[in-house]
Amino acid sequence: MSRNSPIPTHTTFEDLLAEGASVPLEGWDFSWFEGRATEERPPWGYARMMAGRMETASAALDIQTGGGEVLATVRRPPAVLAATESWPPNVERARRNLRPLLATVVQVADDAGLPFATSCFDLVVSRHPVATNWPEIARVLKSGGTYLSQQVGAGSVRELTDFMMGQQPVSRHRRPERAVAAASAVGLEVVDLRQATLRMEFNDVAAVVHFLRKVIWIVPGFSVERYRARLLALHDRIEDRGPFVAHSERFLIEARRPA
Repeated sequence: MSRNSPIPTHTTFEDLLAEGASVPLEGWDFSWFEGRATEERPPWGYARMMAGRMETASAALDIQTGGGEVLATVRRPPAVLAATESWPPNVERARRNLRPLLATVVQVADDAGLPFATSCFDLVVSRHPVATNWPEIARVLKSGGTYLSQQVGAGSVRELTDFMMGQQPVSRHRRPERAVAAASAVGLEVVDLRQATLRMEFNDVAAVVHFLRKVIWIVPGFSVERYRARLLALHDRIEDRGPFVAHSERFLIEARRPA
């Protein structure tokens, strides 16, 4: 999301709902949020770290690449570069974005096996995966290969979830310690683990609508019609008190297949 200062708007609730509901969902380009919402960035700089690993890799895979926007920032890609994505509109977008890198983009369900040979990549990366298939990651990594991933932590944006749905239990499956255990269970050695809690601000209800349409696990089953009353309450709150504040949870994990 944008990190710029909020730009005040004077638009009716109905107009804001319509605007948030009309923004296209393809890809992971969050530039539409400019002036509408902000989110702190993790201190480790995933894109920079990923690009550095790519420069020394000979064959690399990006799992759940979205529209390929982050991977497309790599300036010196490896000789062999592949990416997977599950959602058909994103697959086509990723193919366009990654064509200059000569990357192969394959449509693969988030929880499916990877259609690649055993021990064929020395680097596997993934930013905000919906699911992490640790056995498959370990299978496709070469001896000495590395998996680098920035993941969404447990309870991310829970303030918004609770406002829309009432207080919800925090899921345990996105906790960093579970990722460490899962990596270890398939024979990978975790060499780096970092966590961060990051401030988010939503400046109008249109930003909330678009965010919840795009990041579907924050409020499962979200639609404007179903949550209209809560959206109106949120709109009134923002009008009275200013931006709605929430916090995202992120963790970085790097694991290596022993040589």
